[in-house]
Amino acid sequence: MSQTTNTPGGEPQQDLSEILRIRREKLSGLQSEGRDPFQETKFVVSRHAQEIKDRFDELEGGEVTIAGRLMSKRGMGKVSFCDLQDKSGRVQLYARKDEMDEETYNRFKKYDIGDIVGVKGEVFRTQRGEMSVRAREITLLSKSLLPLPEKFHGLTDKETRYRQRYVDLIVNPEVRRNFEVRSAFVKHLRQFLDNRGYMEVETPVLNTISGGATARPFVTHHNTLDIDMYMRIATELHLKRLIVGGLERVYEVGRIFRNEGMDTRHNPEFTTVELYEAYADFNDMMDLFEDLLSSAAQEILGTYKVTWQGEEIDLTPGWPRLSMAEAVKQHLGVDFMAIEGDEAAVAAAKSAGVDMDGVEPTWGHALYECFDQKVEEKLIQPTFITMHPVDVSPLAKRSPKDPRLTERFELFICHSEMGNAFSELNDPIDQRQRFQKQAELRAKGDDEAGMMDEDFITALEYGMPPTGGLGIGIDRCVMLLTGSDSIRDVLLFPTMKPLD
Repeated sequence: MSQTTNTPGGEPQQDLSEILRIRREKLSGLQSEGRDPFQETKFVVSRHAQEIKDRFDELEGGEVTIAGRLMSKRGMGKVSFCDLQDKSGRVQLYARKDEMDEETYNRFKKYDIGDIVGVKGEVFRTQRGEMSVRAREITLLSKSLLPLPEKFHGLTDKETRYRQRYVDLIVNPEVRRNFEVRSAFVKHLRQFLDNRGYMEVETPVLNTISGGATARPFVTHHNTLDIDMYMRIATELHLKRLIVGGLERVYEVGRIFRNEGMDTRHNPEFTTVELYEAYADFNDMMDLFEDLLSSAAQEILGTYKVTWQGEEIDLTPGWPRLSMAEAVKQHLGVDFMAIEGDEAAVAAAKSAGVDMDGVEPTWGHALYECFDQKVEEKLIQPTFITMHPVDVSPLAKRSPKDPRLTERFELFICHSEMGNAFSELNDPIDQRQRFQKQAELRAKGDDEAGMMDEDFITALEYGMPPTGGLGIGIDRCVMLLTGSDSIRDVLLFPTMKPLD
């Protein structure tokens, strides 16, 4: 079916198939003249658009070379005005027939919106005061065979924007900011940890068992070994092996894969940083996380105040720290620390309106479900929730004060989990028992339960020092810093269902 379109810069509406035909004919003409733009291999750029504007007084009257994409064209008689867009922004081009080679100017008149050009010219200001480049030479570096989205409506459909991020970045330059913030956050993260004596490492993505978290894995097959393998759901177990080996402070920024649902806060592949520090505990990890995230906001945004999901969030250090039981008591009025036994705990949870169907009927699971179903949604400002039940924390160290609980925390902001940390379990006997319980759940059909990792237990038997560990969702942190409501807005190429 034929379509019509308006191209940027006021070009007349044309049938899309006609536009495609004309552009290919132009390319064929160039190729027959020996001017194939796709054979251009290099163009030396001396300045970028924003630099010309920022340093205009210094550069005015001087020669520059600049390259980018044509985003608009005006005039096209003896004088032409164009907007050229590069990575830094846009600058106006001024081309005058009697100021450049006539053949070059005539070829330039045939260039299309979206074409990529290299320009040699002089920095000057037009009579209307517009900072511009007066073109002397214009070289076609790449031919755009598809028209860009129409000027005034642009690329607005979110599905299309996610599927064609390359077009999204061209026509919606404000989108770039999210990914600049993301890059800045990862850079800040690495500097922050490097300055504290952490060593960055890399661990396997493919594993023979699924472990380190409770999640459904992606399964693949290794042809040479003829075995099934699992894409990692966490980096934890390998990193703690390195603590056993004496590295003491390690971290990994890595891709994680979980074969689970997709929504505004979840993508099947996402990025985390996990870090482990020997001779530290979960309190040290709280201090580190608070310092990391608050300093990132101050360095990248210049403020502790951000707006996320319609809420004004204050990241000024000094965040509240509540045990899970305290949070449940505060918001639901149920005092789990005064409840003895599984049956009484489950009854208390049900009386508070918590759905316990399909949940293990234990004290720990009852406490966790109360928090998960009724309290988490109330946490807006940064809040550390500590002392999680051992039933839902298979890798965390038990609390010396109450064996039902673990030295674990999660940070919540705008009812979203931002990170998870433990005083790491280093007792190989206790660890084996917890792995066995997970294996029993898997045998009963729970494909999210972890597997027995004999080699990890062997590593613990050699002795792992007391260790604090922390895992942070980088995507969530970037959502917070950019005010993005969907994880897809901070992933360059989010997972999408194939089009029919």
